[in-house]
Amino acid sequence: MSDRDVVVLSVGGVRFVTRASTLQQFPESRLARMLNDDDEEFKLVNGEFFVDRDGTLFSYIMDFLRTLQVSLPTDFSDYQRLQREAEFYGLYPLADLLSQEHLLKPRLEILEVRFSLQEMQAFFRIFGSCSTTVETLAEQITVFTGQQSGQGWNSPFPSQKLLVPLPLERPSHHDMVFQCGTDYSAGDQFVARYVSIKPDNRKLINGTNVLGLLLDSLLKDGFRLMSTRTVSSEEKVECYSFERMKRPADLTVTVNKAPGSSGVAQAKRSQVQKGK
Repeated sequence: MSDRDVVVLSVGGVRFVTRASTLQQFPESRLARMLNDDDEEFKLVNGEFFVDRDGTLFSYIMDFLRTLQVSLPTDFSDYQRLQREAEFYGLYPLADLLSQEHLLKPRLEILEVRFSLQEMQAFFRIFGSCSTTVETLAEQITVFTGQQSGQGWNSPFPSQKLLVPLPLERPSHHDMVFQCGTDYSAGDQFVARYVSIKPDNRKLINGTNVLGLLLDSLLKDGFRLMSTRTVSSEEKVECYSFERMKRPADLTVTVNKAPGSSGVAQAKRSQVQKGK
């Protein structure tokens, strides 16, 4: 059978169509031996290989053979059953990854936004349980500063030439601090701070508007607003708590294609970070 031949499998009544080369990714597996009529578990019936196993779980087996990655739904829970199926098919690199269930399960992520409005300035502090998420959010937020006259500080169209980007304060890897609004400088001059949050191109100076855009961005990014509370009534500090289930990085198996390699003994694990 050549690598370009199409193979049809019926697994527990569920039909799969694939290439022979896909099933031969791991030469020592039972799926590879099946193509040589070397396994009695697989019966050839009307041109289709039949095996009495779970067809739903086999779809994840096929996805692994096609991509060499373990990518499971966030609500997946049958890790032990899928590991047992991988062992049945002789796909021990996959079974090995599935045994590390803690690497595959989604993680609960917590994010907290603290907002304080004091006269003409607004102060923000964002804390997140995942430093990578906080770093990504910090790359989206830019604070611009510049001096404005007393009559033009609150203009919705600030002069681009007068504004200079400021780095965000990062007290730790898990939080960031920034502010917007105006502060009295001297004479008729004010120091103005505008905030821009990508992909929105606007530069906002009003703290309430910035808060609204920030909360909307978090909701679009998959977070859920869990609670809102007043931390300090005297200082007017409000706290917004968010959470989301974050998918883990996909686990990838790299197969050594060197001559004489079994494709199983040479398999190794690595992690590849996919997009959100």
